[in-house]
Amino acid sequence: MKLELIGHDEKYALEQSLLTLFPGEKPVYGTVDKTADTRWARVTLTEEDERVQVTTELGMDGKSAAHSYDYPLSGTEYEKEGQRRHAVGISFFGAAKDLLGISPAWGSLTGVRPSKVALSLIREGGKKRAEKELQELYCVTPARARLAIEAADAGIRAAAELEPNDISLYVGIPFCPTRCAYCSFVAQSVEKSFSLVEPYLEALFDEITAAGQLVRDLGLNVKSFYMGGGTPTTLTADQMDRLLSKLEQNFDFGNLAELTIEAGRPDTIDEEKLRVLRAHNTTRVSINPQTMEDNVLAAIGRRHTADDIRRAMEQVRAANFPHVNMDLIAGLPENTPEGFARSLDEVISMGADNITVHTLSLKKGSRIMLEGSRIPGADEVAQMLDYADPTLRKHGFAPYYLYRQKYMSGSFENVGWTKPGGTGLYNIYIMEELHSILSLGAGGSTKMVGGGQIRRAFNAKYPREYIDRPEKRRANLMDFARFYAEQGE
Repeated sequence: MKLELIGHDEKYALEQSLLTLFPGEKPVYGTVDKTADTRWARVTLTEEDERVQVTTELGMDGKSAAHSYDYPLSGTEYEKEGQRRHAVGISFFGAAKDLLGISPAWGSLTGVRPSKVALSLIREGGKKRAEKELQELYCVTPARARLAIEAADAGIRAAAELEPNDISLYVGIPFCPTRCAYCSFVAQSVEKSFSLVEPYLEALFDEITAAGQLVRDLGLNVKSFYMGGGTPTTLTADQMDRLLSKLEQNFDFGNLAELTIEAGRPDTIDEEKLRVLRAHNTTRVSINPQTMEDNVLAAIGRRHTADDIRRAMEQVRAANFPHVNMDLIAGLPENTPEGFARSLDEVISMGADNITVHTLSLKKGSRIMLEGSRIPGADEVAQMLDYADPTLRKHGFAPYYLYRQKYMSGSFENVGWTKPGGTGLYNIYIMEELHSILSLGAGGSTKMVGGGQIRRAFNAKYPREYIDRPEKRRANLMDFARFYAEQGE
């Protein structure tokens, strides 16, 4: 689709709208010629007296529509940028809705955090008014508006318990037994990169030592800790023990609200590793089956079966972890609404107090996209999610965090569900951007939050690069230190 931007450069908002409303259309930027271009949009932004107005003219195969939207500008320049994107999104959506005669589940919302919009509306007029405005202004369906309000409310409660010097700590272990077909993360198969694990840990130990000193110097308190990947439990019991001991030696974990370790793949779990995790006061483990259907497991490249997941959960329950999370993905290759429902029912019966329901994200670097795997259509994914919501609520679960990603099937969402007392605080902190997240390890993305701004610093992306570039690790920490020095000025 030919896109002409006048008075602005808000490409991101428009490209996200294209993904949702015109899947398969690729943006081409330039001057629109209505007589020659068959699919086009002209989006004009003007500002006057602290208000922004956006008008979208949209044409497709001889049909056309137009929509204008006016919005006040206020706050910091960072906040105004968000308001401009909001106006562009609403204007484009209005024109597309009139032209196509359809409206997706999330309406005009294209960002990864719908609860951010809900939170802003709650602050302006309360939860009931916010839910109404999500439906009427943003054209969000009632079910999705409810999810956004509930996630925003969980964020409000979590924020009320934070102190100004609280941060979270993330450590990444970028190794997996095999690479899943849907994955585009920087995670290497252990069988192909076994020789990198020990050098990687040595480099990580150096970064942990430096980061621990920095956190002490800045007077910061680690509120939550999360070890992800990859699959952290690809490490041996001894390696995990050494890693957790190094962390305890360099960070004060005395005030931790939670300590979470991803143990996502059942073929990496054994009783010895679980004893190590319990000995280091792990409060939550994540077992991520994604499905309980053997044919779907095979289709996504898992080398284990549903029986292996059942065995792993028996071991986890026997180890008496306070909290257990399990993940499912709606829309995996070879899955069906009936198969997804069976998986969800069984996962609920296993006793996890925290269940995350993801929607498949069609990532460009994944094997699904490279090989053209057959995946369920948007209507089938909708059936899966429509089964999950009432079923989880019936069994005492409530939604507490919510986010969306690019290229999601049907432009739906990922939702974390919890029983009372099982909330995963780290998930809220990072999704609602409530405080800084210091990330260590390959591919780590440190998020610095404070003073009305959000900044990021990135570690080396690949394990080999991370090992060989200590200067990149130091730069990540220096950016973190510089940010907090600026906050104190």
